[in-house]
Amino acid sequence: MKLRFFLQMLIAVALATVLCAPLAGDAQSQPQQIEIVAKRFEFIPSAITLKEGVPVVLVLTSKDVSHGLKFKELGLNIKAKKGTTSKVTFTPEKTGTFVGECSVFCGSGHGSMKLTLHVTE
Repeated sequence: MKLRFFLQMLIAVALATVLCAPLAGDAQSQPQQIEIVAKRFEFIPSAITLKEGVPVVLVLTSKDVSHGLKFKELGLNIKAKKGTTSKVTFTPEKTGTFVGECSVFCGSGHGSMKLTLHVTE
């Protein structure tokens, strides 16, 4: 009787593993979303850390006027009009620290609007 119960449990665990494996794989294949809020004259958060070779979706939301976020060294530029959100999928291909700047003139503090991106191995 104990052997039969053990075999049934073993089969149940094996079945659960097989059936759930594709679901777990799908969840892992979805890129992480990084929410960035742009408002005069700051990005929130002001710094983010990513892993080299791991895709992410950058989600830029503008709260007050049109803003952009440009990382010249990475060839990345995303823009959002007032009150809207824009997304871009991005895979960092090199490690280092990169400074992004607002790419849409937004007023007198525009030049100080920066976001630091750390890409690690």
